[in-house]
Amino acid sequence: MKVVLQKVSQAKVTSENIQNEIKQGFLLLVGVGEESTYKDADAIAKKIAKTRIFEDDQGKMNLDIHQVDGKILSISQFTIYASVKKGNRPGFTNAKEPTEANNIYRYFNEQLASYGIPVKSGEFGAHMDISLVNDGPITIIFESKDGIIQ
Repeated sequence: MKVVLQKVSQAKVTSENIQNEIKQGFLLLVGVGEESTYKDADAIAKKIAKTRIFEDDQGKMNLDIHQVDGKILSISQFTIYASVKKGNRPGFTNAKEPTEANNIYRYFNEQLASYGIPVKSGEFGAHMDISLVNDGPITIIFESKDGIIQ
């Protein structure tokens, strides 16, 4: 499982059926790969909930999302598992099949919420428009295999 975290001052997602937005917090692009498990979702959710990348009074990245009353906008993004080894068109066979990927994605969001973080999401499998103001910019990639952060 791979998650691209972007620290944002605001982020918004719209699709045909939803519109969600947050102010300060994290925009997460969540990729569920063929080998991704619920243990991976647990590990990454725990790590993100405790990640200290917000500035304290001295300007040092020392505060976590709870300490700044931040929120999360979580977007499913199977294209994170694109393979570009052959040809010019990416292949997506490394992504988990949609039904199970959606189950793990939803579980991941529930795990984040279990840490007391407000979580909003996009619409799984839909075409979405996403806008954000990256704060920093700070972008971090989290990856887990067999429940162990890589």
